Formats: sequence, structure tokens, C-alpha cells
Amino acid sequence: MFEILFLGTAAAVPSKARSMPCIALRHRSGVAIFDCGEGAQRQFMFSPFSFMKVDWVFLTHLHGDHVLGLPGLLQTMSLSGRDRPILVVGPGGTGESVRKMLDSCMGTLAYGLEVVDAAPGDSFECEGFTVTAVETEHVVESLGYVVEGEGTRGRFDREKALSLGLEPGNDFSRISDGETVKGVVPEEVLGPAKPGMRIVISGDTVPTPAIAEACRGADLLIHEATFMGSERDVADATGHTTAGAAAEIAKAAGVRHLILTHISNRYDGAELAAEAAAVFPGALAAADMDHFRLTRKGLKSI
Repeated sequence: MFEILFLGTAAAVPSKARSMPCIALRHRSGVAIFDCGEGAQRQFMFSPFSFMKVDWVFLTHLHGDHVLGLPGLLQTMSLSGRDRPILVVGPGGTGESVRKMLDSCMGTLAYGLEVVDAAPGDSFECEGFTVTAVETEHVVESLGYVVEGEGTRGRFDREKALSLGLEPGNDFSRISDGETVKGVVPEEVLGPAKPGMRIVISGDTVPTPAIAEACRGADLLIHEATFMGSERDVADATGHTTAGAAAEIAKAAGVRHLILTHISNRYDGAELAAEAAAVFPGALAAADMDHFRLTRKGLKSI
């Protein structure tokens, strides 16, 4: 089960209703954030999530609206007594940029900070889930991310195991862990394993084959939708996606759910959702503080 909290859903310029881009994802007790726009730490204070629980930061690119909240968040964590290390991941240049931001703020941290310049295909193990970088296409170097939860083992057939001579206790435990026991291979008594749930976060990008392939069969696609279809030329020129194009990606890839974000303040979001829903029924446009729970049964607003 994942919880997804939209702390900021604006594009480039904030409004009274929308803060700068930041998406928080909680699984078990761990929290990862994707982008960290201005005001992210204060948005946390109005939310059911704690910024002190954030252990992983994934930046899609280094435009100011996506990163300028990071030095304040890191320093506030330090002033609040954080002693656990934190990992910051982003495209090429992230390490140098984070160092310069912290130096310019004259801030020191009381905990370990690891910053990684990632490339498409790089994966990072978090608490019960993996985050993998995906190639995207914006006006600067950029990444999207695929979040994949742990899979679950197939159903154990107790009666068949007994009939094959296995005994409850140690035999059952070992074969459930993948061992061959008394000549019985796990596939004989275990049903098909279920893959973990998968969430794709596009970041700022034009539609790309890499994102389309990454979200094939995904449980949730969170895709930017900075513009409506009537401004397709502007979207292309600025490295962004229209609501309708994001919906086309979701439909072609067979995703279960689509949420739009990175919404220009020229819109209120409803018209973007309507444009997307005409292609992909049920598409949503996120608002700040929208909070969802994603399970195998579906996506639920909470």
C-alpha cells in the first residue's frame, strides 16, 4: 500500500491555491518526496505527513520551482534534531547544485547527506520499494521515476505440500523461502508470485517513448499537464505535455489510474481533468493537499 500526498501542484509560478511542485509518497514508515519546490516544508506542517520522516528526495530536474525548497527543508530537519542520513537523487549536476545552495545559505547539517547524480536506469532501494530513474525530455536535463513496491509470494498450497511429504514447520518455511525441500521445488506448492504495485512520476517532459514504456501496465501514472490541447505548440516549445497527451499515454499503456499535476495558474484544473477524462475516463487533476491511498483494489481519496 502506498499513500500519495500532493504538497504542491503548480507549474513555475505559485498561486493562492497551488504551491510549488512536491509530491510525497509514504510506504510503511518511510517517506520519499519527488521535487521540493519553495514552501515544501511549510506545506508538510499542514499535512498528515512529517517532513522529519523524509529519507529520500528525488529531483526531476534543477529548475528553481522544483528545487528551491530543498535547502530550507534540509536545514530545518537539522535544527529539529534529525540524526538519520538522507539521500538526494537528481539528474546530472545535482550534486554541485545542492552543494552551492547549501553553501549560499551558510548552512551546516547535523546528519549525513548523500547526493547522487543519476542516469536513466539507475535504481535506489528504499524501505520496501525501489525507485528507478527514467529518461525524459525537457528543456534541461531531466528524469522521471518509477516506484515499484515489493512483490508478494504466491499462495501456499498446504494440502499439496503435505501430499508431497513435506512437514509443517521447518519444511514449509524453507520451501516458502524458495528452497527445494525433499526433492519438492517451490513451484509445485506455491502459486504465481504477484509483482509489486508500480507508480510512474513523469516530472516535466514532452511525451516520450521512455515514459510510455515505463508506465505500461502501471497502477498509477502521475503525469505533468501544464497546458491544454489548445496550447500544444507552447507545450512543445517549452518541453511540457498537454492534458490530452498525458491521457493518451495512460490509455495506450493500460495504466489503472491517472493523476495530472504541474498545472499552470492559467487554469483551475477542472478543464484539464475534463480534457484528459475524454480520453482516459476517471483522470484526475491534483490539487494541493490531495491525499490518496493506492492498493491492489484501486486508488482512494483520503
